[in-house]
Amino acid sequence: MSALRTRGLIGATLVVAVLGVTAACGDESATPPPAAQPTDTPTTPSSPTPSGTPSMDCPDTIAAVRAATDKVVWGKGAAKSLFNPVSVTVCQYDAKASGQDYATVSTKRNAKQATDLFALVNAPKPVAKKPSYCTQELGPTYVLRFTDNDRGVLSYTVEAYGCRRLVATSLEGQGKPGELPAPRQVTPELIKSLGLR
Repeated sequence: MSALRTRGLIGATLVVAVLGVTAACGDESATPPPAAQPTDTPTTPSSPTPSGTPSMDCPDTIAAVRAATDKVVWGKGAAKSLFNPVSVTVCQYDAKASGQDYATVSTKRNAKQATDLFALVNAPKPVAKKPSYCTQELGPTYVLRFTDNDRGVLSYTVEAYGCRRLVATSLEGQGKPGELPAPRQVTPELIKSLGLR
């Protein structure tokens, strides 16, 4: 009797196991479970993802570029820059860039192209006072990073909109003394040249 009872228990255990596996796997003809219901838990919107990516050629965020541009003193600086560029990196920031956004376009120009672009940057006369007439239009901001034979870097910010400021923001490199060129305003020729990339 005990052998019969053991076989019965084993048989019953197998039936339960098979039914359990079948129930766990489900049935393809079964209806799907109801969709998740909304809850009253508030969600915080995610912050927008910054555009562009940092690089050695264009390392600054638009916030850093604007801060450097805003702190320049108008009416102060050299009338012309004596810098002798051999190349330039043009960093372009989107018209709607803000905060931690980086340049979205970066191009390089060598030798004659760099010299020609530098001539356009150096051409306008310095402006004594910060521009007070500014349009409400949007446009890109450019950072021009001119490099010379000694690896010196002269950076300009070019606003192709609004007040159209053209401002030298930094001169980096060993043995690069002297003052930065005075702020000026962007010319249509410079904007056209930058648009060609």
